[in-house]
Parts: sequence; C-alpha cells; structure tokens
Amino acid sequence: MKNSLSPLFGDPWKSDETNLHQVALYMTSPMSGSHEIDVVRAFVDAINRHSLADLSSLMTIDHTFIDSLGRTVLGRETMLDGWKAYWAAFPDYEIRLENILADGRLIAAFGSASGTYNGRRGLAPENRVTMPAAWKAVIEDRKVKHWQVYADWTEGMKIIERETKI
Repeated sequence: MKNSLSPLFGDPWKSDETNLHQVALYMTSPMSGSHEIDVVRAFVDAINRHSLADLSSLMTIDHTFIDSLGRTVLGRETMLDGWKAYWAAFPDYEIRLENILADGRLIAAFGSASGTYNGRRGLAPENRVTMPAAWKAVIEDRKVKHWQVYADWTEGMKIIERETKI
C-alpha cells in the first residue's frame, strides 16, 4: 500500500461507499500512523485539560507552532508560555476532533475549537466563539514536532477588538 492519501482514493470530492471504504481501510492499516494518531489525541487531550506538564512531555524541544494567522512560535518552552497566556485569555478553550487522517508522520485532524474570551467583562456569553478548524501535526519519536492551526479567526478577532474598546 502506498503511504500517501491522494493517489489512493480517486476523486477526493466524490463521496461514495468505495472511497469511504478505502479511507477506512487505509486508516486502520499498520502503515497508517496509528501511533502518530495516538500522539495527536493525547496532545489535544492535554490542551483540553490545560496540562502544561503533559504538553511538555508531548512536544519536541524544537517544537514549532503556527497559528491560524501564520504567526510562528519556536521552541517547547516558548510555546508552553504561549499556552499559559492563551488559556488566560480563553480559560475554557477546547478542541473537538471529528476526523483524523495519517500519512506516516504527517497527521491531519479536523473538528472545531471553542472558547470564551476573558475580556474586560469577564467570561460573558457573547464572548464565546466556536469555529470549524483543522490541524496539521508532524510527529517525531512519539512527540509533536510541528503543530499548525487552520481556522477562520474572524469572529474571535471581532470579540477581542470589541472587548478592548469597552
């Protein structure tokens, strides 16, 4: 079996039983990155529990994070500080994964992210944002070397801007 999703399943926009069956077989094969998927699930679980210790143990020292605006954070320690700041701003931040695909060390995860901005008015219900999101991870030695977020952060930015004007 080839270790790449694109040439395996024909037309990627066509949703039929054959394509879905092939994806399911690919995702359960030993070459599909099941250990890498476990690492991503553990990483997301650590994020959702706001566990710096677990996140630290799941990141490479040279971990790279890229946010949805394309900003890059380099290094595990710097990123742990970043998570502390983000959880202060969004204390109930949560990721929900719906689908995960593996291509060796490369993982693509799809789902949603949500949280309430802790602005001047605190955790007001109107400061809650939920958005579809995707994540790209590169796994190295059972740790996350690269974590990139893809999401439309427009509503979140509007909330932050509104809260800073009050």
